[in-house]
Amino acid sequence: MADQALNAWGWDSAWPAPAKLNLFLHVVGRRADGYHLLQTVFRFIDRADTLRFAPRQDGEIHLLTPIPGVSPEQDLTVRAACRLQFESGCSLGADITLEKRLPMGGGLGGGSSDAATVLLALNHLWRLGFSTKRLQQIGLELGADVPVFIGGENAFAEGVGEALEPVMLPPAWYLVAEPAVQVPTAAIFGAPELKRDTPAIQLSEWRPGLGDNDLEAVACRRFPEVAEALACLRQFAPARMTGSGACVFAEFASADEAERVLACLPENLRAWVAQGLFCHPLFRLV
Repeated sequence: MADQALNAWGWDSAWPAPAKLNLFLHVVGRRADGYHLLQTVFRFIDRADTLRFAPRQDGEIHLLTPIPGVSPEQDLTVRAACRLQFESGCSLGADITLEKRLPMGGGLGGGSSDAATVLLALNHLWRLGFSTKRLQQIGLELGADVPVFIGGENAFAEGVGEALEPVMLPPAWYLVAEPAVQVPTAAIFGAPELKRDTPAIQLSEWRPGLGDNDLEAVACRRFPEVAEALACLRQFAPARMTGSGACVFAEFASADEAERVLACLPENLRAWVAQGLFCHPLFRLV
């Protein structure tokens, strides 16, 4: 690790777990084991959850800010820490504090990003020395979106989301709306009407604005709040859903333009503006 990274991130640091947007998301097939084959472009944005860590000498892992209705065994932050501890044989533990800003069931990758930041942070704080590739292997066991957050670069993704190729994206600002509903990913991917045969494309064929979200039609039919939010944004700009929903977004060339549209949205639609990032805030920490 670079000396600068070692100096910048310590036990008293606030560790960011940024959101992602799927600039497009195509379902191009399905494996024999039922997993869907995808193509997408992940873009990080500057809205994030925040994690803090405190060392424990007894080897225990405690989440001090549990999410209501989510047991420690289900929580990705705890699972990530425990998995890293198991894989490394580390005798240290940690108290974890999580400040949530990203909605659950929103398609912004909040849980996956939290898990990735746990792996990156504790690998650094416990001085394990695991490589990015090794952390991505551990992350993939937790969720298909975790590796991209560990890799730290905006990426064109294939497979179940684990085959990543970095992409350079232009500056952009995004107006993101949060419909008042949680969309369970399994319900969308399990829908019989889901389109699963979109022709695959090459990265060289893709450009910003190209492609759709194949999950969007299913989510809109089953969760009218998503359709309503899309219709609202589309009065002002092209918009699409991210991930399996529920959040939807529109892209703008400037923050001022995005803020002007934000001011026109109805008060009962939660929405905010975020800047597109060129890389994860923890990129090159490993």
